[in-house]
Amino acid sequence: MADDFKGGELEPADGADFRAQAHRLLDACLDQLENASERPWQEPPADLGARYAIAGEGREAGDIVDQITRDVLPYHGGNTHGRFWGWVQGSGLASDLIANMASSVVNANLGGRNHGANEMERAVVDWTRRKMGYPEGASGLLVAGTSQATVISFQAARLRVLKGVRLTGQWDQRLTAYAAAGVHNATRKALELLGIGAENLRLVPLRDHRMDADILAQMVREDRAGGALPFLVVGTAGSVDIGAFDDLNALADVAAQEKLWLHIDGAFGAWTRIADQPWRGLTDGIERADSIALDFHKWMYVGYDCGMALIRDEAEHRAAFAARPAYLKGADSGLAGGEPWFTDYGIDLSRGNRALKVWCALEMFGEAAFSDAITGNCQLAQMMAQEVADQPQMRLGCAVISNVCVFTARDDLSPAEQSDLNSAIARQLQDSGDAVFSTTDIDGITMLRAAITNHRSQPEDIIDAVACVAREAAGVNDPGEIS
Repeated sequence: MADDFKGGELEPADGADFRAQAHRLLDACLDQLENASERPWQEPPADLGARYAIAGEGREAGDIVDQITRDVLPYHGGNTHGRFWGWVQGSGLASDLIANMASSVVNANLGGRNHGANEMERAVVDWTRRKMGYPEGASGLLVAGTSQATVISFQAARLRVLKGVRLTGQWDQRLTAYAAAGVHNATRKALELLGIGAENLRLVPLRDHRMDADILAQMVREDRAGGALPFLVVGTAGSVDIGAFDDLNALADVAAQEKLWLHIDGAFGAWTRIADQPWRGLTDGIERADSIALDFHKWMYVGYDCGMALIRDEAEHRAAFAARPAYLKGADSGLAGGEPWFTDYGIDLSRGNRALKVWCALEMFGEAAFSDAITGNCQLAQMMAQEVADQPQMRLGCAVISNVCVFTARDDLSPAEQSDLNSAIARQLQDSGDAVFSTTDIDGITMLRAAITNHRSQPEDIIDAVACVAREAAGVNDPGEIS
C-alpha cells in the first residue's frame, strides 16, 4: 500500500525561493497601499478573463507573483482610492495586511472548539456591545455582512413568537414585519429566505425622512385585528439613498407597546455611535434594540468581509440556531472544549477569522482615530454640500444628514435631461479616474450621490471632485449632447 500512495506536493518545492517571492509580493502590496491616491479604478482589459484562465499545470511562485502584480493589483474595485464615494464601501486599512498574513498561516475555523481565535472574536463582540450600549451578556457573531446578520436576527425574532418553528415550520401563521419605505433590500431578502414572504413586509410612510412612528403603531393594530401576527419592526440607522436615520427611541417605544422585536439596520450608520456630536445623537435609542446588524467593512474601514449580528438576549440568539449532533459534541477540556461554540449562534459551522482584522485595526490605530475619521467623513459631506451650493446650476437633492451628499449637476434642465446628464457624468468621472460617484433617484431625478465612508478622503478631494462635475456639466450646451 505504501508503494501506491501518491500524496500531493502541496508545499513549496524550494522554501527559500518561496520566502523571497512572498517578500517581493509583500513589497508590491505595500507599494499599492502607500500609493493608493495614484491608483484609481480603471476598467479591466477585455482579455483579463482569459489571463485568469486556470491551466492547472503548476507554476513557479515567482511567475505567480509576477502575474498578481501585473494582472490583479491594478484592477481593483476602486474603493481604496481617496475619491471613491460610490455606493457604501469601506476603504480598507494597512492593518488588514498584517491580520490577513497571520490569519492565513493560522487557518482557524471559528465554528467552535478550544483555540485562541474564538477568544479574539469574543473580545471584538464585547467591544462592539459596549459601543452600542448593550448590557453585559448580550450576544454577537461576526458574519459576512449585514445581509447575513439580518437573516440571523430575524430568525431569532421569529422564534420569540413561534416557539416551535424550528421543528414544525411556519405553517399558515401570517407574520408581518414593518420598515420605513426605502429600507435596504436585505430586509426583504431575509423575509423571503425565512419563508415569511416579501408581501408581509409592511412599508411605513416617512415623515421628514424618518419612519412615521404614529402610522407604524396604527398599521400594527390594524394588521393584528385582521388576523396577522405582527412580530418585527426594522429601524434604519443610515439609509442607503441619503444617510437618514429613523427616530430609534420612538420606534423602541412602539415596539415595547406592541410587543414587537426591534431590529436596527445599522450597516454603516450604527458607527455614528462613536462619532462626535451632533452625529452621535443620530443613533440615540440604538441601545434599546433587540438586535443590530452592522458592518466593519463599511464605516469602520476594515477589509472585506466583516459584519456582525448583535443580539441583546443571548438565550434567544442561541435558541434560534443551536444544534449539536454527535460529531460536534463538546467536552470539558481538550480541543473539543471552549464552550460556547459560535456555530450555535448562526448558519455557518466553518467560519474564518474575521475578528483578527478588527482587533488589529483597533489596536494599531486606537478607537479615537476611528471616531475622528467617521466625524471627518460627515464634515466632508457637509463641505461637499456647500461646494454644490456655491455652483450656480447645481442643486442638492436634500440636506445632508450624515455622510451622504446627493445632488444634480444642472437644475436648469428637465428632470429627464438631468437624469441623463448626471448618469453620464458619473460614468465619465469613473472612466477618467477623477472621482467615483454613484447615482440614486430623488423626486424622479437620477442624481449624483457621494457616500463618504473613506478614511483617505481629504478636503481637497471634495473641492476638486465638485469642480470636475461642474466642468463636465458646463460642457453640455444642448441637452442633445448628453450621452
